[in-house]
Amino acid sequence: MTLRTLIFRYSAFAVISIIVNLGSQRAVLAVLPDGWRLVPGITPDDQAVLLAIAVGTGAGLVTKYLLDKRWIFFDTSKGARAHSERFTRYTMTGLVTTAIFWGMEYTFYQVWSTDAMRELGAVIGLTIGYVVKFQLDKRFVFFERTA
Repeated sequence: MTLRTLIFRYSAFAVISIIVNLGSQRAVLAVLPDGWRLVPGITPDDQAVLLAIAVGTGAGLVTKYLLDKRWIFFDTSKGARAHSERFTRYTMTGLVTTAIFWGMEYTFYQVWSTDAMRELGAVIGLTIGYVVKFQLDKRFVFFERTA
């Protein structure tokens, strides 16, 4: 695969994953009742945003893993064991990048208190995170099948 194709695919898959992530967040925020509260001491709005971020992260993670596995790293491993090992490593490399993403998104929400700025923070954080994640995945997750 050429470098141009790799950059195009990885960027396209990042955009798809961001759309899945933010779409999942919007769905969570749309269905939660006003004043929803699970944890005392944290405002209902903050709890709703934190829950939405967590659900969106999970949905985006699975989407990006499946796309990267097949179309970026051409990993053909099969079976539950191979998938669980790869996905575990993929998730572990994502911890650092998730911290970048969550930090940016939640900071933007705390500073501006609007959904538009929260989503802008998410896009910025995810973009930075995906650049870092590619390098981590190439070295620690899909190292046997790097294109």
